[in-house]
Parts: sequence; C-alpha cells; structure tokens
Amino acid sequence: MDHNVLVAFALTLFAGLSTGIGSIIAVAYKRTNPKLLSVSLGFSAGVMIYISFVEILPAANESMKAHFQSGVGEWITVAAFFGGMLLITLIDKLVPTAENPHEAHEIEDIDIEKVKSQKLHRLGIMSAIAIAIHNFPEGIATFMAAYNDIEIGLPIAIAVAIHNIPEGIAVAVPIFYATKSRKKAFRLSFLSGLSEPVGAIIGFLILMPFLNELVMGIIFASVAGIMIFISLDELLPTAGKYGEHHLSIYGLLAGMMVMAVSLLIL
Repeated sequence: MDHNVLVAFALTLFAGLSTGIGSIIAVAYKRTNPKLLSVSLGFSAGVMIYISFVEILPAANESMKAHFQSGVGEWITVAAFFGGMLLITLIDKLVPTAENPHEAHEIEDIDIEKVKSQKLHRLGIMSAIAIAIHNFPEGIATFMAAYNDIEIGLPIAIAVAIHNIPEGIAVAVPIFYATKSRKKAFRLSFLSGLSEPVGAIIGFLILMPFLNELVMGIIFASVAGIMIFISLDELLPTAGKYGEHHLSIYGLLAGMMVMAVSLLIL
C-alpha cells in the first residue's frame, strides 16, 4: 500500500480517537480547566482558519487551473468552498441541540440529578452517535489533506484532535454517571471517534479511483469550507462559553502564528 495512504490514515486515526482523551479527563477530574480549554480551542481554530485560507484554498485553485483553461475553475472552487459549509450545516441541523457535540459541554456543565431522570445512559449513547455523524466528513477531509500533502495534513489532524477532546467529555460524563463504570465511559467515548478513520477508509475506497485535478480541487475547497465552519460555529463559540474570551483569541492568534512559521520553515 502507498506510504502516503498509511500516513494519512494514521493521522486520521489519531485525530478521531482523541475523543478518548476527553473521556479520561471526564472520569479523572471533577472540574474542567476553562483557561486551558479556551486557549486550546482558540489555537485549533487559528490553525484551521489560517491553513484553510493560506494553503488549502490556493491548492484548490491550482488544481482547478490545471484542469480548466478559463476562469470557470475559480467559480467551481468558490462553489465547493461554500458547499463544504452547507454539508456540515445540514449535518448540524439533523442532530438535536441537546445531543449535538457542537453545543459546548464542560464536566461540571451537566446537571447530574436532572439528567438522571432523563435517562443518562440514553444521553451518552445519543451523544456518541451525534459525534460519529459529525466526525465522518472530518475524517474524509483530514485523510484527503494528509494524503495530498503531509505538511497540510499534520496540523489539520492536530487541530481536529484538539477539538475532539470536549466531544469525548460530552459522551463520557453521562455514561460514567449512569453506569458508574470508567471502562464503559472510556470505551464508548473512544469508539465514537472511530467514525473519522471510517470516513478515511470510505474516502480512500470511493474517491481515490476517481482522483484527478478537478476532484482534488473540489475536495480541497470543500475541506476548507468545513474547517472554517467548524472554527466559527464550534471552536470559537465553545471557547467563549468557558468565559475566557480573550484567552481564546490569544490562542487563535498563536495558532495562526505557529502555522505561518511552520509553513515558512518546512
């Protein structure tokens, strides 16, 4: 198997299974560290936003120019960019707000006594399903970016891994308090992240045989749209919810600067 495929899949697997880190935090600590989460989520958003506009969209345009002689390629790039946003928006709309992983959760954010009466175990299961649905397109995006260029794929994988940690908390907390089992909480949270490598496998099996400049351009533009939407709709609002707005912005700027410097060095 192509070495690039193995590396891309490994990065996607790492990003997806980082939900397990969230579950460890949830069952090991009684309180969330809001400052660390604000900075981390802001950093992740900065990486995604910078690399989307500076690397991924230009790469999409280059692929389109290689396929089309006229300016129609740029129009397709823009359409695919907003198409990626539309895709993740539609997925968001399909998931109920209370069980949507794009709605922020802290360890202490869940009213245990109240949620007990609402069947904690069901809440955890539904959260895991919701996260799996959300992470599927992220898995395809991470895999395709890493396959085409490891320098782009690596920071994307790290950024996705960071933003998957709070999602792991959202699954682990209700399961842990419903079953009193750390193993079950960790296992379900861990497994909920498997949809990302599954997305990578499906992307490999379905998309790889049809790859050309046009397909790559559409994929890259869509990936950029998905990343921007996640950053603006999930990461920054979640960081702000923790009450550390300025820290999230500092993290955002730090993520952009680190990404810019790394691209200049590599």
